[in-house]
Amino acid sequence: MQLQQLAYFVAVAEARHFTHAAERMRVAQPSLSKQIKALEADLGAPLFSRARGNVTLTAAGEALLPLARRMLADADTARREVAELAGLRRGRVRLGATPSLCAGLMADALARFHRDYPGIELLVEEGGSRDLVRALARGQLDLALIIMPLQSDDPALATEEVLRENLVVVSPTDSPVRRPYLRMEELRGRPMVMFRRGYDLREATLSACRQAGFEPRLSVEGGEMDAVLRFVEAGLGIALVPSMVLDGRPGLTGTPLAPPGLQRTIAIARRKDVEPTRAARAFHDTLLFFLAEAAHDGSLPEGLELIVAG
Repeated sequence: MQLQQLAYFVAVAEARHFTHAAERMRVAQPSLSKQIKALEADLGAPLFSRARGNVTLTAAGEALLPLARRMLADADTARREVAELAGLRRGRVRLGATPSLCAGLMADALARFHRDYPGIELLVEEGGSRDLVRALARGQLDLALIIMPLQSDDPALATEEVLRENLVVVSPTDSPVRRPYLRMEELRGRPMVMFRRGYDLREATLSACRQAGFEPRLSVEGGEMDAVLRFVEAGLGIALVPSMVLDGRPGLTGTPLAPPGLQRTIAIARRKDVEPTRAARAFHDTLLFFLAEAAHDGSLPEGLELIVAG
């Protein structure tokens, strides 16, 4: 029995609706249902009756509800007391992340941290990895999620690889690439939407095209993530993007590249010569726990693979 499972159980019991409970808990509905089923299997009894779309508590569920609320309250009290002892009632974390990560992953991780440490101020800077590395080197950030390899020879920077992400060819849904996958050489001559200069995905796209033996035909260039996706949606061309940014964009379709495909590695970066604050260490640990939990229950965004152990 896990505290997260009990939290999901209480949310469903109060909402009497699985989808509404999932929205409240900021988790995919299938993941929430999976955890409820695991809790029922562990307890050896069904907790909900799901007749004709109505969700009601069974006798076992009625018995568990007050106990679950008490256990969650005790856990919350314990977290707050430990946080006070650790000096985490106040402080700040200055975090940098790439636009694709801000759009597809960071919101839930930040919500988890804010729930556990509500007194800690979160300052988020969105930018390309090169800009974030420079901000780290200048002491303007505590931690940054960047794309490897590190675009810096600064020996004072330490990196910890945490995720791999797949890049896909994105096209408009109303005129998609109707193939199970594409080879890079098949992109020769196709109009492409290109990111601005200095943007990591621009360099990854140019490098992949050149390795395939051609220079890309650019239809429009100069945007960041949201602009590039909108340009593709408008039919201006295709682009190479992380698959996770397509979540919630029904106007776009992603086509994988032929095996072994094209991947990037995401790492947590920090300065070696500056001791992290307690708040920064807490965010680091919260992020790794969040990623490990998401990988375990299958709720990581599509195209992401955990590298570090949970």
